[in-house]
Amino acid sequence: MPESREYDVVVIGAGPTGENVADRAVKGGLSAVIVESELVGGDCSYWACMPSKALLRPVQALLGAQRVGGARQAVTGGLDVEAVFERRDSFASRWDDAGQVQWLEGAHVDLVRGQGRLAGPRRVEVATAASGTVALTARHAVVVATGSAAALPPVPGLAQAKPWSPREATSAKHVPGRLVVLGGGVVGCEMAQAFASLGSHVTVIEMADGLLPTNEPVAGQLVAQAMTESGIDVRTGQSAQSVEREGTGAVTVHLSAGEVLGDELLVAAGRRPRTEDIGLGTIGLAPGSWLDVDDTLAVRGVEGGWLYAAGDVNHRALLTHQGKYQARVCGDAIAARVKGDLDPSPWGKHSATADHGAVPQVIFTDPEVGAAGLTEAQARRAGTNIRVVDYPLGDVAGASLFADDYRGHARLVVDEDRRVVIGATFVGPAAGELVHSATIAIVGEVPLERLWHAVPAYPTISEVWLRLLESYGL
Repeated sequence: MPESREYDVVVIGAGPTGENVADRAVKGGLSAVIVESELVGGDCSYWACMPSKALLRPVQALLGAQRVGGARQAVTGGLDVEAVFERRDSFASRWDDAGQVQWLEGAHVDLVRGQGRLAGPRRVEVATAASGTVALTARHAVVVATGSAAALPPVPGLAQAKPWSPREATSAKHVPGRLVVLGGGVVGCEMAQAFASLGSHVTVIEMADGLLPTNEPVAGQLVAQAMTESGIDVRTGQSAQSVEREGTGAVTVHLSAGEVLGDELLVAAGRRPRTEDIGLGTIGLAPGSWLDVDDTLAVRGVEGGWLYAAGDVNHRALLTHQGKYQARVCGDAIAARVKGDLDPSPWGKHSATADHGAVPQVIFTDPEVGAAGLTEAQARRAGTNIRVVDYPLGDVAGASLFADDYRGHARLVVDEDRRVVIGATFVGPAAGELVHSATIAIVGEVPLERLWHAVPAYPTISEVWLRLLESYGL
């Protein structure tokens, strides 16, 4: 007989989203258990945010010194690859989740290790390595927080070539002489620059006409320019037709125009939901599908309202910080439903309203890209009456002090009917630090006339806010 346990909330997936759902549920007076088949802490801690940014930070620090006269002359060498990898390993906790497990214990959240699968309404069966099957029953809610995994495009020969996924890239123990990156989005661009700085000859292939295709075009243009100047071979408007590898040797990527050879091939071409093996079929949902949710994170179409999905798995905003935001809303909403005081109104505590038009993101490329809210293209597709305001970031005094020959760009997207900012993009060294101010302006729907009174300190890069509003006409 399987071991049986009952909790108020059962969470499948112990990444940062799942951890936060369980924590908020417990703080709301409920009992919670979390199920994890890999490491507690998920991709962000071991194969994504933390190790990737640990690889990129030494690159940025070195470039930062090289761009300032007086410091530039003191830089006499390049990156120490072994030291970079060692620092990366420390930030990934050397792929040991003992610290995260301790955090769960302190939060009074139980842990069951194994593959969790739905076995009907409010029921989860966990196949464990140690004790067989553990049957979990949720009194109130089951939350799917299994995240996403790298998608593999249906390119002939690609799977057989054993390419790197982002996981292999961020945990790599060696620097390939030649690295081909299939995909010029966020992960592709970040890893291309990281490995180029560590000594790889890198080629980036992107089927769209520019890099970072979901961002403002200027972001991709400036990043592509920097990549090309650093020796990275950037090929946009091209797609892989087939791939072949000679045993364990070189890999050849045949393109729509020519071919590229590499020692390793990194595929960074999108994500897929990790829902193919969690028992969705037992409750009438399609295995392998994204889970459609309302703003309280309840899965639509599930009778009884007991199933929730937070984080990447619902396809609303595939970012760790946004998943944690959804988790806080989700855990609080579950507890509120139990108490009978749920408030799902927009911008309320139980509504993930920000997912729809106030999502911030920083891309840790060189130059850095920081964005919040809608791009011009997204706003126009939504039919919003907008005005776009641009300003060269390098013309701001604080930027010229920050780095010699500072190159960058700033853009605001303004809703002309409401006279509020609905989108902002900043491109340039340290531009990511400007994003939260934009996020506050967007979430707070601060009228432009009031925003003009938010005086930026001089001389900082934030002075670009004044220049943008002056360009608007204030």
